[in-house]
Amino acid sequence: MGFLLRVRLASFFAGAATASLAGFYLLSKDYLLAHDAVARQVAPPCPPLHFFRSLFLDVKGVYESLDGRYEALNKHVTALENWKETQAAKPAEASD
Repeated sequence: MGFLLRVRLASFFAGAATASLAGFYLLSKDYLLAHDAVARQVAPPCPPLHFFRSLFLDVKGVYESLDGRYEALNKHVTALENWKETQAAKPAEASD
């Protein structure tokens, strides 16, 4: 009985360790992918100012693209809300 319990505990901890390593690998891969995506959006620094720009992260391009995305999403949501209001008003007009 004791041997079977030890085997089951060992297999449980081996599975937990394997799942932990797989999760760590996937999270690190996701982190590196996100880091590369943000790095591609930031304008490349000028060679003489490379040291100073590395001290102060220049993310102007990222914020501009996010603002553009926000504006586009806001316009889309507004259009959907207007369409929903017109669809809700149509049955009321038809019943009059």
